[in-house]
Amino acid sequence: MSTPGGRGAPAAKPVNFRSSAARLLKLLSPDTWRVAVVTACAVVSVALAVTAPKVLGDATNVIFDGVIGASLAPGVSKDQQVEALRAAGEQQLADMLAAMDAVPGQGIDFNTLGALLLGVLAIYVASFFFGWAQARVTARIVQNAMYRLRRDVDAKLFRLPMSHFQRESRGDVLSRVTNDIDNLAQTLSQSITQVITSVLTIIGVMGMMLWISPLLALIAVVTVPVSALVTVLVARRSQVQFKAQWKTTGEVNGYIEEMFTGQDVVKAFGQQERVVEGFAPANERLYSSTFRAQFVSGIIMPTMIFISNLNYVAVAVVGGIQVAGGALSIGSVQAFVQYSRQFSQPLGQLGGLINMLQSGVASAERVFALLDAREENPDPVNPVALRQVRGDVAFRNVSFSYSPDAPLIRDLSFEAKPGQTVAIVGPTGAGKTTLVNLLMRFYDIDSGEITIDGVNTMDMRRDDVRRSIGMVLQDAWLFEGTILENLAYGAPGATEEQVIAAAKATYVDHFVRSLPEGYATVLTADGASLSQGQRQLITIARAWLANPAILVLDEATSSVDTRTEIAIRQAMGALREARTSFVIAHRLSTIRDADVILAVRDGRIVDQGTHAALLDAGGFYAELYQSQFSEPATPAEQPE
Repeated sequence: MSTPGGRGAPAAKPVNFRSSAARLLKLLSPDTWRVAVVTACAVVSVALAVTAPKVLGDATNVIFDGVIGASLAPGVSKDQQVEALRAAGEQQLADMLAAMDAVPGQGIDFNTLGALLLGVLAIYVASFFFGWAQARVTARIVQNAMYRLRRDVDAKLFRLPMSHFQRESRGDVLSRVTNDIDNLAQTLSQSITQVITSVLTIIGVMGMMLWISPLLALIAVVTVPVSALVTVLVARRSQVQFKAQWKTTGEVNGYIEEMFTGQDVVKAFGQQERVVEGFAPANERLYSSTFRAQFVSGIIMPTMIFISNLNYVAVAVVGGIQVAGGALSIGSVQAFVQYSRQFSQPLGQLGGLINMLQSGVASAERVFALLDAREENPDPVNPVALRQVRGDVAFRNVSFSYSPDAPLIRDLSFEAKPGQTVAIVGPTGAGKTTLVNLLMRFYDIDSGEITIDGVNTMDMRRDDVRRSIGMVLQDAWLFEGTILENLAYGAPGATEEQVIAAAKATYVDHFVRSLPEGYATVLTADGASLSQGQRQLITIARAWLANPAILVLDEATSSVDTRTEIAIRQAMGALREARTSFVIAHRLSTIRDADVILAVRDGRIVDQGTHAALLDAGGFYAELYQSQFSEPATPAEQPE
């Protein structure tokens, strides 16, 4: 479990938007050709969408010209009627009529109008098709990138040293792998399409507006620097808030995961109210950071809409004046009003995307921090491989510390001959489990050497070291699957007959056959449907089936009853034959038959020998043994 103060805290460094965004774009490089397809679809879709308002404006002109033409006296030309209006002092009406294509006495040309409307329909259908193709290809690009990212993160987790998972809570790591990557996927899905479409729309619409009326285009462009200024100011604030939001999300996930996995202990000690009280501050921090992030980012869109409305009013007023003066047709003004909306909409979308990108890049940085975390030291370039492990294990002048200022193992030496059973005992914090972790190369030693059959484990691949060792921990780990699959986890190629034989040898077969589905029984996560003792028996059978040359039993029988323990000890006696075994024991009565007992205190071996010899010597081991069969041990002496 992580410490409450450090629960879920990500790497403490400021968000570097530019470098993180550039790295994020590199995720898309394997799909460069698909990005080109998306861009091409966007160009065609936007070009069609930008053309439609102009065609609709032409349709409006056809209708308006027809209405005005029908109201004019037939037999008199338009030019004559314009001159008549000028002579009557109706200069504005004369200018407006002169700019129109109205034919006196002729109404709406429905053939032309129908052709224009069908053309608009075809344009919108084609634009929709290319937009749909753009969205489909974008979805493939994003999901490919997220697939590769999840694959890299999954592989990275297995290359991280155990110390990383001691510093970071499991909840925060899970949050980076799930929540942050999901947020990143959502950001890319929306931003790729919208950024390309918005930029192209701004360019296309600006070209059309300049074509229709440079004056109105100038009015529309004035809103661009105002919108950009608002976006930049808000983005600076939201960047900090989004980082805080995802940081506190990791903290909350870490707390919930920690309390959920320990809920039986919480309930056993009646600490439900305390857990709820402990959750409240983390929940409050998440509420506050999320509220600030969403509030600050939410300011952009209303501001953009307000600026857009001001632009709309200015275009409508100036455009109306130009129509009245004959400088523009009413269809052109209608098209321009549509263009002004099209122009302001992508500006608002880009403003909203800035906030989404801030959130996405904040998540990306948390994922990248995990990918950039220091890995285990690489395996040697030319590793030594043992063809057949005999089980000769030696520690020579080994020193190790989890932190430089707190040495734990100091100049420790011992040797276990093939087939020997070595028991390791001592008080809490003496370094018993650490010795096993060093043997498994979960951690690398600071000095000295650990050898298997005379070969330094640092000269071997970690997988080769661990493949030669079978391990049964105090906390039984099972996954969701059948009992048969769980038993065969350590030996994927084992036949069903071999699995059942291992189950019989370790007293698993009896209780499995009492289940309705037998070996096909599907276990829930962590095997919660079985008792702790039954889960432990399955892990012991799993180690039996793996048939390792070296066996590590870390309190392997601590969770079974006395009767089962006797049976397991008998099974382990057979299992340990011709195998080097390391037994970490809490109940010293279970290791009396060990070939060698190592009594460890403060990272040093203070007693070494057989059970009888150590009792006769009356040293530290004798004190530990007598403490379990006389009076309760003091906290300092209580063995693990």
